[in-house]
Amino acid sequence: MSGFDENIVREYFELNGFFVRQLRKYQVQSRKKRFDEEIDMLIYNPKADKKIKPSGFQLFSNDIVHIHRAIVVVKAWHSSRFTPAILRSGTKVFDFLKKDVLSKVNDYFDLNDMDLGNSDAVFKKILIIPSLPSGEPHRSESITLLKEQGIDGIISFATILESLIKSIEINHSYQKSDLLQLIRILKIYDMIKEPQMTFFD
Repeated sequence: MSGFDENIVREYFELNGFFVRQLRKYQVQSRKKRFDEEIDMLIYNPKADKKIKPSGFQLFSNDIVHIHRAIVVVKAWHSSRFTPAILRSGTKVFDFLKKDVLSKVNDYFDLNDMDLGNSDAVFKKILIIPSLPSGEPHRSESITLLKEQGIDGIISFATILESLIKSIEINHSYQKSDLLQLIRILKIYDMIKEPQMTFFD
């Protein structure tokens, strides 16, 4: 299912004006991942104003438009609760932050051809997760742990799905995307209602 989850994330960034490079089309299960398999995708927004920084650690759609380029890792643990204990349990959440992984990031883009410039050579490091804990102190503790490891921001799947649903127009055809076309059809038949996002009411 991870490929499907990554496609949801890809559609979200593309709808928000990003160029997306998805680094692989397969799931690694029977062996240890190589350095180039730790990162799910790289995103690049040519229109981002690099002088404006996202306002918070948990990012929303109005924040990501200010991101110039980033490493994105998707952790689609939809049936598990995201807690500080998970972050401390050695689940390899932070493997993509290792130096031998980050040192290869610039190799994925031809920086000269893309005119990314040398003044902003740092990629943001974004983690896609189901959600942060809603209660304290677990929420603050999770944010602290993520920041200490070098994560620059997180985006929840709820934020991504809500944005996709709001962006889809029923009088447009999305034949090049099965996901967007499915959302459109569900909206046509009132299976998804806005803004409450009531499914199959």
